[in-house]
Amino acid sequence: MASKNYVLMLGLISLLSTASFAQTDTTRPAQTDTTQPAQTDTAATTQPTQTDTAATTQPTQVDTTQNAVPGSRTDSMTNSTTNPTTNPTPATNPNQVTTPDAGMSATSMGDASYDFRDSSKIPTRRLPQQTEFLNNQYPYPAKPRSMWELGFSAGNSMIFGDIKSKADVGGGITLRKAISHTFSYRLGYFGSYNQGYGSVYQQSSGKIPYQNWTHMGALDFIISLNPNSHYRGNPKTNIYVLAGYSLVAAKVFTKMATGGTQIDKGYGTFYAFNEPNNQSGLFPGIETFGGKEINGRKGFSLLNAASAGGGIAFKLSKKINIGVEQRFTMGSYDFLDGFRGGKTNDFYSFTSARLNINLGNSSLRVEPLWWLNGNNFIYNELNRPQHMKIPTPVLPDADGDGVTDQFDMEPNTPSGAPVDVRGVAKDSDGDGVPDYKDKELLTPQKCFPVDADGVGNCPEPACCTELRNRIDSGLVSGGNCGLTNLPSVQFKAGRATLSKDAMALLESAATQIKGSPNCKVKVVGHTGTGESSKRAQQLSWDRVNTVIRYLVEKQGISEDRFIFSYQEQGEGDVNTVDLSGTTESGPNTVPAPHPNLKGKK
Repeated sequence: MASKNYVLMLGLISLLSTASFAQTDTTRPAQTDTTQPAQTDTAATTQPTQTDTAATTQPTQVDTTQNAVPGSRTDSMTNSTTNPTTNPTPATNPNQVTTPDAGMSATSMGDASYDFRDSSKIPTRRLPQQTEFLNNQYPYPAKPRSMWELGFSAGNSMIFGDIKSKADVGGGITLRKAISHTFSYRLGYFGSYNQGYGSVYQQSSGKIPYQNWTHMGALDFIISLNPNSHYRGNPKTNIYVLAGYSLVAAKVFTKMATGGTQIDKGYGTFYAFNEPNNQSGLFPGIETFGGKEINGRKGFSLLNAASAGGGIAFKLSKKINIGVEQRFTMGSYDFLDGFRGGKTNDFYSFTSARLNINLGNSSLRVEPLWWLNGNNFIYNELNRPQHMKIPTPVLPDADGDGVTDQFDMEPNTPSGAPVDVRGVAKDSDGDGVPDYKDKELLTPQKCFPVDADGVGNCPEPACCTELRNRIDSGLVSGGNCGLTNLPSVQFKAGRATLSKDAMALLESAATQIKGSPNCKVKVVGHTGTGESSKRAQQLSWDRVNTVIRYLVEKQGISEDRFIFSYQEQGEGDVNTVDLSGTTESGPNTVPAPHPNLKGKK
């Protein structure tokens, strides 16, 4: 009969396994990676098949365990500080609810099932820990509220004793609660009807047929063997073992029993004549109750017992799972079959199929913790950091040009030399001489190639040649003016506003001008080689005026040190205003030639 029991148990396991794996996995719809709906990273989104589950299912995340000060947990709630750079602003009030950021849903967290930063699922007594965690003062998030599991079981019940037992029926109802991801406890009621018939030989030796009615209250402690994993998300099965205490009320009927009220087929209540109720052992009986008292005993025996067993459950949805369970209950009592004999006491075997339902509001509670992988927080944080404080990286920059060495294409740029985004010294006019060496920053291309100082090969303008000749001949005193190599300011066509580069040039020129107080500065605008238009004349005047005004108002140079010249004709660039040091005299301002065109740039 025992072999039939195990065959039935194996059949139930096979049937439920087939049913479970035939279910559509509602927790992970298809394998098209809904965890990353709009990513530009095609490595994570273009994998519709199972060719690369590492790229499509669990986008990796890094939890650097923060340097927590465990002692700070006392009384730290009123002094909590928020990390403004990497964390959402947590509630400093322990009763305040923090909701997760948009985009940080359960699916985006790679099978995490809930956002560990969501305080709405944290009980009030654990909010201080949660707030410390959100403020990076404590490395561990608070344990969330979890649902209860209501279970119903039905199956085969047997008594292993001195008389051969039939496979009969039993059932139960349980209520299970998680302590952690691995440990849980379960309260339950189990009832069973058992009977046995000895062989002809057994009956001749006093082992007569019996019937047993049992009611059992149980407290089981359960260890789940597979909730946590380093290689997957939440489990789809729950494999567990259990052990606990049972309070058993058993009433035994024996065929042709002496005394008692007869029931069907000639069975009567067993009173164990000349046998004590309290047998010796680890779990003795407590008392008898119910019905007549005969031989110092009543109909039901109340027994202490220990239970042990194991089972497997298959998740159908976030609310429902099914499973099979084998449970043994044993105590120090040998009359469960109405006969005392042998060296071991009688015990119950209950092989059942189970239907389990999760109870609780999903907006305030997570699934029972044995259905959640306790490593989800770590691996989702490793893959996509949302919480940890990442220190500002310190990258070497040997030449101090603002471009780190790993990206610097010119790692030995002289200090203070302006560089581009690649760390290469700027060459504004593209003449091959970097600006920090160039003595003519904006050499016109027609004057290329340039010498080693960046000075072009264009001939000196006729006016400058004439002046130089006059100075050389003594007709004009050259004085002690040491201003040389003043820059030319380049303007965009049709514009009279200074660019940033032009302002930088004028700022450098201002230093030279201030260092030569005996010199004046001639500011020259050009109108071209032919007859110029009114607009060209006014534009030249505007540009000269812009340069002088910048040097006077922004650089603090006296206006009487400038000579205003805007109608120079010749080969000068019409989009350039030239500055040159001189000891000549001349007007520092002239009227606008065409005021009606002033400002139309």
